[in-house]
Formats: sequence, C-alpha cells, structure tokens
Amino acid sequence: MNLSRRMSFFLLLALLIPFAARAQVTPERLQHANDEPQNWLTYSGGYTSQRHSLLKQVDTANVKNLELKWVFQAQSLQKFETTPLVVDGIMYLTQSPNDIVALDAKTGRAFWVYHYTPSPSARPCCGVVNRGLAILGDTLYMATVDAHLVAVDDKDGHALWSVKVADPAAGYAMTMAPLVVKDKVIVGVAGGEYGIRGFIAAYEARTGKEEWKSYTIPDADQPGHDSWRGLDWEHGGAAVWMTGSYDPDLNLTYWGTGNPGPDFNPSQRLGDNLYSDSVLALDADTGKMKWYFQFSPHDPYDYDSVQVPVLANTNWNGSPRKLMFWGNRNGFFYVLDRSTGKFLSGKPFVKVNWASGLDANGRPMITPQPAGVPTFPGIQGGTNWYSPSFSPSTGLFYLSTWEDYSTIFEGTEAEFKEGTRFTGGANAAPILGADNPGGQRQSPVNTYTEALAHGGVVAIDPATGEKKWHFEMHDVNSSGILTTATDLLFVGGREGYFQALDARTGALLWKQSLGGEIIAAPISFQVDGKQYITIASGNSLFAFALRE
Repeated sequence: MNLSRRMSFFLLLALLIPFAARAQVTPERLQHANDEPQNWLTYSGGYTSQRHSLLKQVDTANVKNLELKWVFQAQSLQKFETTPLVVDGIMYLTQSPNDIVALDAKTGRAFWVYHYTPSPSARPCCGVVNRGLAILGDTLYMATVDAHLVAVDDKDGHALWSVKVADPAAGYAMTMAPLVVKDKVIVGVAGGEYGIRGFIAAYEARTGKEEWKSYTIPDADQPGHDSWRGLDWEHGGAAVWMTGSYDPDLNLTYWGTGNPGPDFNPSQRLGDNLYSDSVLALDADTGKMKWYFQFSPHDPYDYDSVQVPVLANTNWNGSPRKLMFWGNRNGFFYVLDRSTGKFLSGKPFVKVNWASGLDANGRPMITPQPAGVPTFPGIQGGTNWYSPSFSPSTGLFYLSTWEDYSTIFEGTEAEFKEGTRFTGGANAAPILGADNPGGQRQSPVNTYTEALAHGGVVAIDPATGEKKWHFEMHDVNSSGILTTATDLLFVGGREGYFQALDARTGALLWKQSLGGEIIAAPISFQVDGKQYITIASGNSLFAFALRE
C-alpha cells in the first residue's frame, strides 16, 4: 500500500471509529429516551416533548461554574434555529438552508457535512431555516425548505433517498424536524401564507414510501367540511410547521396546525375554518384523526397553533390522568385530556383582549377589536413556536412570552394565485425588528408600545393555570426552554444572553453574553462523565460544562 492510500485509510478509520462505538437507535430507544439522559434522541428530547433533562451534575449550587468548552461556527448567515441530536457522543445538527453536520459532542470537531441544495422555486414565508433532524437505526432524516424528505447515512453523510413531499413552487415548504414513530417518519408542511392545503404525512423509514397522508382541511366528504363556505377550503392553509409528540400507550401522535387562509380577511372564509388553529390527535399507524380541539375558531389574528404539545401523566383533581399542556399563541394556557381531547382548563398567561375568556368547552368568548384598535396579544402572539418545558420535579410548565399588541386593519379581498402570498391584507406589529410573517406592516414605536413590548419566561402551575413566577426581559423572548432534574431552567433571549434560572423561584443564577440572537432551544447531554449544555446563538453553537 503506497503512502497516499495508507494515509487515506487511516483518515477513514479515524472518521469511522467514533460511529462504530455507538449503537443503532431503535424504536425502543426512542420510546424510552428518558432511560438514557446522556443522549438527546428527538427534537424535544423524547416523545412527551417535555424538554426536561434528568442529568444532575450541574445544579443550582455549581451552575455558576459553567464555562465555555467549544463553539461550532455555522457556515451560513441565515437564522440558526437548530436543536441538535446527540447519540452516544456524536452530535448531529442542521445549518441553513439544509446541511447536516456530524460533530464530536465532546470537542465540537466536525466529522462530515452533508449538503443539500434546495430548488430555486422554494419560497418559505419566514426565513430559509431548518430546526433539526430525526434518527432511526443508522439513518438521519431531514425535511427541506423545498418540501422534500431526505434520508442520510449517519456514519459518513451519504444520501440514501430523497422523496418529494409537496410542490415548492406552489408555496409548500418544510422547516420542522421530523418525528420518527415505530418504522415511520412523520412530517408536516409549511406554507399557510400561500393558500396551501395543509397536511401531515408519514413515510416508511427504510424506503421513503408514503404510508399515509392526513389533510388538515377536510374535503367535501369529511367531518368539519361544513365549517368552510363554498370552495374556500381548497386554499385554507392550516400548515403544520413544528414537530409533534407521541403517546405509545394510546398510539396517538399530536400535531398543531397554523392559521386559516387568507390570514387577515376572515370575511372571505366564513365559519370556524376547521382544522386550522387546532391540535389533531392521529392514529400513528393510519393517520386517521381520533379527535381534535380548536383553540381559535375563525382566526382573524394569525394565531397559529403550531406550538409543541407537551404530554404529562399526573394527577388532575386528585385522580391520575393523561394530560396535554399547551401554551398557545392566542395568549391562553390550556390543559386537555389527551386520550379524548376534552377541555379541562384554560387561562391567559399574557394580556388578552380579543376574548373575555373561554367557555366550559374551551371555546373563546370573542370581544372583537375594531380596526385601528390595539389587539392583545399581537401578531407574534403571547408565545410562538419556541419550545416550552415541563418539569416533573417542580410540577410547573414554562414558556417564553411576548407582551405586545398589534393594530388590526380592514381585510382586503385576496385572489388566489398559486405560489404567491394569499394573506388578504395586513396587520401592524409595534416591535421594530420583529419577524413579521404574512407581510404585515410595522407601526412606529411610541411610549405606549415601549412600556408593553417586552418578554420573559413564565412558570405556570397547570393545576390552577396561575403564574407562579415571571422572569422579565428587556426585549421580547424568542428562545426555547430546557429544565433539569436539579431544578435548573436554561433560556436565551433576543439580546444574546444565555441564562440559568432557579426553576422553582425564577431567580437568576448564571448569565453569559453570546453576542447573537437566540431563537433556538437548549439541550443537555453527557459524554465521558461530563454534562454539557448547548445553545445556538447568532450563527454559532456554544457548548458549556463545569470548570475542571
């Protein structure tokens, strides 16, 4: 063997050794992700989507000793919203638009990069972003901004298959992390601002063959179709652009749906507009809908209900119950029975004036705001897609909040033209620099706005819906949240700070300036006995661990 071949052989061997040491990710491992807290096997950490780590090395006493261990610089200037996966010491993450990167989770050293070039016809409404991956066996799965699902070998990054999920030229896109359930990879489509008809679809993990497709807007022969007038349903939106959850005991997978179309002219789509702004419970094997709950019927405010469903088995009124917690963009915190979809409670967690409350069935009691009058919460909602957390240790639900409003203008008649925006007008967000999907206008900042446009973290007692504490930030907060078994809460912010709070009291325990906006969620994992916490900020991923 000549020198060059020998060098190539040893380089390949060095690449493959770390991957040879890790076991395949089986459906059983995914189902019992809590049994291996050293890893982070799904977008939300596990099927319950609690984003709660059971690692205990970093606690409230020593968190002040966290220090930076390594930084990965993304090769993209697009928004960096990724949640990495960690499998037996290997980290997998995405960088915009659709690259997959494999790293040494201990050092941040890159092993390989898979590059996917989206079609020029891709037109995601709100940034060329990707939020993460799914894994099964030794295969990684990525949804792309041009509405493809791609399978990649996790050892060296070579492509295995790619399937077209929908037509990007018609406005369909995918920005979410897929969810693997059993032998299927489940995804949803974005594009609600383009008059698409939303759907959730499952693909055979080995081949990419479509197994089932469940539309979020019912056809003429389906229940709920009469909630639309005439042919309005054909371009009704209800996109699905965030990752769902799964209950293996019930074999139900739960997904939130986005706004109806056109967004801002509700008079053009009379009725409740099912199943927009809803949570759908689907049979994981067939895609058949078992139940639904609609949070914002006939939504005129663009209150997408794509927030991640958080599942918990806990007591309700003294009896064990399978619950779902949901901090909704419309400003209300909900508790549902996830077996049946029954509404159990709902209370506002920010200022709300579009509804005076919720009735006994959870339907909002509307208080319409005239055109030009501030509506609370605003276009971004009381919260948005930012991942919440539930701590079984404290029994509290945590979410990032926006305290702001929007000014509603009269809608305009929207003419549907495939591949162009189908919003029916605009509404004005007062926060300068805020991402404004749907093309709405911004109002100039005034003293009224400055007093209200801020955010933070809220801790809610699900049993009562009451806020236990509120950690305020100067700016609005677009960060996801991580809690730990040692009663820590990690959260970022638009100002670039990464912070650790006491999860029981909200007290600030540790703070670092990372210099870039944080619009992702933290994770925690362990390698060689050391616990790490990572967060994406700006265009970099930062990894922290305790000082030696």
